[in-house]
Amino acid sequence: MNNDAASEMEFFVLVARHGSLAAAARALDLTPPAATKRLAQLEARLGVRLVNRTTRRISLTGEGETYLAHATRILADIRAMEDEVAGAGSTLRGLLRVNATLGFGRTTIAPLLSAFARRHPEIEVQMDVTDRPVDLAEQGFDLAIRFGAPPDQRLNARRVMSNRRFLCASPLYLEQHGTPATLADLSAHRCILHRQNDDAYGIWRFTHEGKDDVVKVHGAMSSNDGDIVLGWALDGHGILIRSEWDLARYVESGRLKIVLPDYALPSADLFVYYLERRHQAARTRAFIDFLVEYFGKDFTPAAR
Repeated sequence: MNNDAASEMEFFVLVARHGSLAAAARALDLTPPAATKRLAQLEARLGVRLVNRTTRRISLTGEGETYLAHATRILADIRAMEDEVAGAGSTLRGLLRVNATLGFGRTTIAPLLSAFARRHPEIEVQMDVTDRPVDLAEQGFDLAIRFGAPPDQRLNARRVMSNRRFLCASPLYLEQHGTPATLADLSAHRCILHRQNDDAYGIWRFTHEGKDDVVKVHGAMSSNDGDIVLGWALDGHGILIRSEWDLARYVESGRLKIVLPDYALPSADLFVYYLERRHQAARTRAFIDFLVEYFGKDFTPAAR
């Protein structure tokens, strides 16, 4: 396979990832007409239509889906081969594409990537932050960092930090409304709801003395942003579920108190997940090890 063929595949994978010729053109520093011509030349050479064009977006034809699947695999094999050959030396290099959640990605993963890049200056880093899960293969990420086990069982996952979840509220709220003693008491309280992906709205699940309990709660305030709901809890608006990663500093300072500590909630352990180990680049393995080392150093969230 010559360089032109590899370049064509990389171009098409980028077009498919962005879902837009204009966006792919910007990423490649091409003019939109040049990107359109390049795609037309690829389709002419293959003798098939690869995409359906609209004014704003493109969608892949059946032939386009087949080409994308093979191109993605072939390019991954090429990168794995180059990494294995280059791995004989001590310098890590190449592109590392990382996805993380919005708030945690900004506050924690971005600084860790900065430190990792300083340690390995030949590595090129691209980071995207999204709250919804991503398709690693389709979107071209080497790894994703998420709280909670990955939703796709085909993915490989490595736990990098244990992270329990608790009910919490501010002392002001508890003084004004009382402290619940049982799960049934929650029905009389204001609860702050964090809307996450497709989780059932207002349904809280607990385990107590080996038994599972499900509670439907109500609240006048909800958001899909974790920092927003945490701020509302600090302001005294109600009872909230948050992880110990988020709570530790506020519990230690007395700004929040744990409520019903004997009732366990599903954990929010931190995972890094990836497609497969066999084709994993040395730089990807190194960053995963870097994460595990960081979060494993006698680490407590309060020390952030």
